[in-house]
Amino acid sequence: MTVIATESLSKRFPRVTALDRLSMDIGPGVTGLVGANGAGKSTLIKILLGLSPATEGTAAVLGLDVATHGGQIRERVGYMPEHDCLPPDVSATEFVVHMARMSGLPPTAARERTADTLRHVGLYEERYRPIGGYSTGMKQRVKLAQALVHDPDLVFLDEPTNGLDPVGRDEMLGLIRRVHTDFGISVLVTSHLLGELERTCDHVVVIDGGKLLRSSSTTDFTQTTTTLAVEVTDTDEHPDGTGALSEALKGRGVATHEGGTLPGAGHTVLLEAEGEETYDLVRDLVADLGLGLVRMEQRRHHIAEVFHSGQSDHADHADHKEEADHADHKEEEGKEAVRHGG
Repeated sequence: MTVIATESLSKRFPRVTALDRLSMDIGPGVTGLVGANGAGKSTLIKILLGLSPATEGTAAVLGLDVATHGGQIRERVGYMPEHDCLPPDVSATEFVVHMARMSGLPPTAARERTADTLRHVGLYEERYRPIGGYSTGMKQRVKLAQALVHDPDLVFLDEPTNGLDPVGRDEMLGLIRRVHTDFGISVLVTSHLLGELERTCDHVVVIDGGKLLRSSSTTDFTQTTTTLAVEVTDTDEHPDGTGALSEALKGRGVATHEGGTLPGAGHTVLLEAEGEETYDLVRDLVADLGLGLVRMEQRRHHIAEVFHSGQSDHADHADHKEEADHADHKEEEGKEAVRHGG
């Protein structure tokens, strides 16, 4: 089943193109929409909600055409906006009940759903306090609650971790994950912070300048590589265990480079694992040096690496296209020679 589908979707303003022939298909689950600020994420959500018409192309949400069925889409979709838009002088209960009633729930059901939803987002004890006295994290939870209260099939969460400290960010990401696992609601969450999506989403869509860079599952993004990360302890004989292991590996013809730090770990050595014999070599060298082997594991790609690579490839492609449009073959050869040091 396709939850969201776009075909050559474009949105142009007088001075900027927010979306440029964007085509993608998104299935159920938690999907991350990532891009730098100004990449077109919020514009896409407004189009998908039927609130802003596209310049060209088509889009469908839950099988409904956004151009003709905006009202039906908004009945079945929850929306958490990026910016703070909460009334400060009412309580979370009053506000979420009001939003539930606006979505068509009768009074009793609206109150019951509000209590359940505020409990789910961790605001049950604070539900009668005026929102104006809430912290940023609590306000974000109110916005999430109003997006969920009418039991939608899909929710759009626009930058839900904005303004949160690391603890609040982790708690919000956990809530987002539970929206799908506990209630079966599909989620489209936008962010410019790549690490968040890596931990939370099943699928990631990367856009840049309104164009699609890549759309694939998170596991495809973070697939293992042949790079081996090795972390060792220091000893009295080798105060820099990492350096000692690097030198020993270089002496055996294995190229290494500094791996920085792994989360919760010390320094690591990175090397290419040609086969099982590389693991045996590392083990033997660590033992010969008298070091402690903390971990030896295949390194995984981070989405950030793929994203930056995609941006580089996209820029290269644009440069080449511009050259082809404005230079003849002879000039192009000259430029290629200069670029390659010829």
